[in-house]
Amino acid sequence: MAIVPFDDRDGWIWYDGRLVPWREAKTHVLTHGLHYASSIFEGQRLYGGRVYRLAEHTERLFESARIMGMKIPYTEEEINHACNEVAKAQGLDNAYMRPVVFRGSEMMSVAAPNSKIHVAIAVWPWPSYFSPEEKRKGIRLTVSEWRRPAPDTAPTKAKAAGLYMICTISKHAAEDQGFADALMYDYRGFVAEATGANVFFVKDGALHTPIPDCFLDGITRKSIIALARARQIPVFERHIEPAEMAGFSECFLTGTAAEVTPVSQVGPYHFSPGQLTEAMTEDYAKDVRATVMIDAT
Repeated sequence: MAIVPFDDRDGWIWYDGRLVPWREAKTHVLTHGLHYASSIFEGQRLYGGRVYRLAEHTERLFESARIMGMKIPYTEEEINHACNEVAKAQGLDNAYMRPVVFRGSEMMSVAAPNSKIHVAIAVWPWPSYFSPEEKRKGIRLTVSEWRRPAPDTAPTKAKAAGLYMICTISKHAAEDQGFADALMYDYRGFVAEATGANVFFVKDGALHTPIPDCFLDGITRKSIIALARARQIPVFERHIEPAEMAGFSECFLTGTAAEVTPVSQVGPYHFSPGQLTEAMTEDYAKDVRATVMIDAT
């Protein structure tokens, strides 16, 4: 299948306060965000023309900017409006959306206090992070050689571009070995997350998931915890030793791109997608469309 480059597509991108033709949403090669990773972003989805948890995503975008010392030149309300505006301009009801904030090209050094802060929002069709066949069987993960950093060594609470460098390396290595993704441990050796999604395990009818104290506390992760508790399913947020994976019966990933994705293998550990994974998949599918149904009435 031919790859369609992201810089050569039809449509519109919201860029610095206005809609511009997709191919004209350009920036210079000496942009600070490209060289020094002074960039943050969000990943969010539209279902039935509505962005799921839009306010929460925008709130996190602004918190990431605060952590990174970047002042977004718009209000949260203006960004929410822009997200809806570009989705309407693209004519998409079910799609993936990427707001990104980055420092411009005014200064080229580590310190760039006078660089302009740019904001862009793009939206495009993206049915699933993993193929339907992979999701039916449960995807296979290897274990990354890279670890999520300690919170006193990196801005781990921000959805910052630089933090994804080791994720790209890890996912490339996993795919080269025939796996769909990689599980990452944290700096202490506890189970952390996959390269772009949080992880949950099942044991004796309860969910177990790592404490997000050195990686992102995903919005989808929070939704799954709330949905599980609504079913009165116990949820344990705790540090998980790798060897404990031998005692879990099910495993799944959660994230805006991944949604709820069953896992059949993590390194030497094997799981069988079961009833609890199926229940969370169904509940999440209903939840992402609930706002759409309410809005339609």
